[in-house]
Amino acid sequence: MVDPEAVNESELKAAVSDDRVRQFYRDRNWKPAWTSETAPDLVEALRGAGRHGLDPGDYIGSVEDASGPVAREAALTWAALDLADTLADGKADPNELFAIYTLPRPSFDLVSGLSQAVTDKRAGEWIEGLAPSTPEYRALSSAYLRLAERAAGSDGRTIGSGELIREGDSDPRVPQIAQVLRSNGYLARAEGPRQPTTQQGQTGRYTDELARAVEDMQQDFGIAADGVVGPDTLKVLNTGAEERSRLLAVNMERRRWLERNQPDTRIDVNIAAAALDYYRDGEHRDRRVVVVGQPGWETPQLGSPIYRLVANPTWTVPKSIEEEEIQRRGPGYLRRNNMVRRDGWIVQLPGPENALGVVKFDMQNDHAIYLHDTPAEQLFDRNQRHLSHGCIRVHNAPEFARMLAREAGVSTEFNQARASGEETFVEIPQNIPVRLLYHTAFVEPSGKLRFRTDPYGWDDRVAEALGYEPRQSPTLETHISDLGP
Repeated sequence: MVDPEAVNESELKAAVSDDRVRQFYRDRNWKPAWTSETAPDLVEALRGAGRHGLDPGDYIGSVEDASGPVAREAALTWAALDLADTLADGKADPNELFAIYTLPRPSFDLVSGLSQAVTDKRAGEWIEGLAPSTPEYRALSSAYLRLAERAAGSDGRTIGSGELIREGDSDPRVPQIAQVLRSNGYLARAEGPRQPTTQQGQTGRYTDELARAVEDMQQDFGIAADGVVGPDTLKVLNTGAEERSRLLAVNMERRRWLERNQPDTRIDVNIAAAALDYYRDGEHRDRRVVVVGQPGWETPQLGSPIYRLVANPTWTVPKSIEEEEIQRRGPGYLRRNNMVRRDGWIVQLPGPENALGVVKFDMQNDHAIYLHDTPAEQLFDRNQRHLSHGCIRVHNAPEFARMLAREAGVSTEFNQARASGEETFVEIPQNIPVRLLYHTAFVEPSGKLRFRTDPYGWDDRVAEALGYEPRQSPTLETHISDLGP
């Protein structure tokens, strides 16, 4: 602790270099803040930074290393503001990590907040209160603590590659698969799998029980839930507790970037999971799969409202798609696809094969990103749906548009616009906020914690900013054959 009597103003001024710390002490007329009444609560918060997927040493370390009462006083204030800043809006700045990030960010006056918290003798409580208070954040935190503890006792072994393993097969890797499933909660610990163990000269049998456990794991990670152990499933099985705790830390950081008072009516698109959730007046109203951008044409992280519906839309082909996808196909391709040239641009006219389908959800942003229908319905049946040129294709978009139109009070206008067969704009009286998020760990409205692979490789940028060792995870490799946005 700090002895306030041992801290004098001139020495404290000399010990402080950080601008926010200086402002904190100027507001206090350079009187020390940390006493036997105010410091313990703060120290507890600093040592508990692990609850947020952070390294407590990054915060309490400077305090423990401080020599003398003046240095310790200054170190406590610096650590308090540093942790407060991290919990308030993240350790990293997403605008520095990503070329495009326009989601609304939180804003706090940390210096005045800490000053008041010291006066109230509740600095630690105030700092903890800066973190998101949602059930999802708390669930991510609890899972992180469990997995971090498990990772500390892990042997780090991985399961080797080999032939596909189907129900009823025997394979020497089965006991190791069973152990991974058990340690991650997919297989009951008490009973265990039937016949997973090996004896001399024998291999373990891949039972129905194991296959069902693998299906549960596959569903959590968004890969084909067929119970077959193949290359994709092996990658997930080899995602150990340490890797999953890292993933949870990354996703808690992403939640800290978001404004705390999220709109009660909104559309959230999870780019990583290729899924859309619609909330109306605070209630979850709808969930459906979507198709989002492929690597190289990534769907950006945006906050951008829908302001109108477009019935029977035309599609003006971006120059980048024209140059990469259309130029080599010749003029006959334009005729076959109901395309014309207007003022130097290729425009696809309304019709059943229009790349935007029969409805577009116009959004206000500078990146030509929006939601829309598509004639390529078969893509929604795929497990991996990172297949577009950046825009978001919505499963059964006409039904979704009718839902939004009905709840916005413009059903009549929208139905008449659809029946016209011509491109028609239907304004929505009150904009619907849309958040394009990239969450590789999340909690579904049902309360189930889910994981996804990292199709764009964006987790690594965040992890490195949090202090994890840099590495380059493999990204999804795909290319679509249709020309939709």
